[in-house]
Amino acid sequence: MPKQRKFTVAAGTVTIRHRPGKEPHVLLVHRPAYNDWTLPKGHLDPDEYEAVAAVRETHEESGVRVVLREPLGAISYPVGGGTKVVHYWRAEPIEASKRKPDKEVDKVAWLSPANALGRMTYDDEKEVVRKALEYRQPSTAFLVVRHSKAMDRKNWSGRDQARPITARGRKQAKRLVPLFEAFGVAALASSTSTRCVQTLQPFAKQQRMDVDGWQVLTEEIGEHNAKGVRQLMKRLATESVEKKAPMAVCGHRPILPDMLTALGVEPRPMQTGAVIVVHLDAEGRHIAHEYHRPRV
Repeated sequence: MPKQRKFTVAAGTVTIRHRPGKEPHVLLVHRPAYNDWTLPKGHLDPDEYEAVAAVRETHEESGVRVVLREPLGAISYPVGGGTKVVHYWRAEPIEASKRKPDKEVDKVAWLSPANALGRMTYDDEKEVVRKALEYRQPSTAFLVVRHSKAMDRKNWSGRDQARPITARGRKQAKRLVPLFEAFGVAALASSTSTRCVQTLQPFAKQQRMDVDGWQVLTEEIGEHNAKGVRQLMKRLATESVEKKAPMAVCGHRPILPDMLTALGVEPRPMQTGAVIVVHLDAEGRHIAHEYHRPRV
């Protein structure tokens, strides 16, 4: 029986710095062990989201903190009897500190696109950079969240809107915190049902944010008011884009199709605690989206 090839998953960014009146610059790192110039990237920690790993590894390798924009797909190549798959996002820097050189990365450079492409070692990474540079307009992330695992209806005797999340649901909610951070979430909205509000509370508490509750996003109202759900989602998306403030909105399985359709996204099944990140252009139009399954 042939031996199965091992798959290793990693994540990284094409971080682009924009400055008024100047051409953009791309972030590269030099690894002395390989003597190569490459994009910052690295392996996932156990149960880590790829997007979270991309942000973490970029900071660890370059000293630059970033917020993610559009997904750029993945590249794969053979390593040590297996295959390595690296997922990439376009990213923007929000803070930078000088990094002390070490055996992993000894040089960090911001280069013009032409100089970056000329210096980079790997052709497949060059294609990822070219794809990132095609996005010339700013975008805003808008996150649609299905509430985390809630107590079963048959085991709950109170009002359904008050049904809480379970221990597993609480773990899922906590795992969402770094994912929201990775996309720079700056506002929160939710169904007024307890299980939805509780899903956003760990992030809200950490960031000292309020969760804006909307009755129309509850199952009881939203399932019979598709027009109202879509109108609200379009309104929230417009506000998010105008303020350049990424938003996370939590809802229920029966109304998620209308929530997504309002954003120009084809509905799809979502697990409890799952997130679809919708990227909107300056006019509020859908330009890309990505699915993040729960890590618990």
